[in-house]
Amino acid sequence: MYLRMSIWLAIFIHIYSVLASDSDPVQDFCIPRSEFSSLFVSCKNSSLVTVEDFVYSGIKSPGEFSKTGFSSIPVSVSVFPGLNTLSMSFVRADFKPGSINVPHYHPRATETAFVLQGKIYSGFVDSSNRVFAKVIEQGEVMVFPKGLIHFQMNIGDSQATILGSFNSQNPGLVKIPSAVFGSDIEEEVLIKAFGLNNKELAKLKKKFLPTS
Repeated sequence: MYLRMSIWLAIFIHIYSVLASDSDPVQDFCIPRSEFSSLFVSCKNSSLVTVEDFVYSGIKSPGEFSKTGFSSIPVSVSVFPGLNTLSMSFVRADFKPGSINVPHYHPRATETAFVLQGKIYSGFVDSSNRVFAKVIEQGEVMVFPKGLIHFQMNIGDSQATILGSFNSQNPGLVKIPSAVFGSDIEEEVLIKAFGLNNKELAKLKKKFLPTS
């Protein structure tokens, strides 16, 4: 009985993992109609599709920098319809000297980060808490496996830029500091988990709570 349940559980996990991934396209492309919703997407008539549907110019320049000196421009189907059903998306990230991309992860995608300019201390942490990190420079690429926490920091004297590519149309983004201290997790949990006192926790929550 136990063996039979284990087999069925293994089959269920396999099926779920397949269904949880981006599905394969069943046509050459599907440019969403302008009035599409996030749940039900209808494709533009192929005779109305032009080359402009497959070109995006929104990452020629850096985006707006935060107070910490970091800027990112995510590029998904919401701004670049040509990506629809192609199981990919990407991001441009710019770093002023000393700035960081905080530890974060993408629950639905592996990421490759290509350095366009500068020097980036870049790495990820695996499920056994082993850190894989090094400085990557212009022309080098690093891969961050799906769902693992990763980070970047500009260690150079000039601005650095990377182009990140994801193998999912909707990779998701969870920033660790904001997810922990900027959410509604019960304060007692955080105090006990991180060995904080009430004053220290209040300071962190003030910093990371979203502003309306």
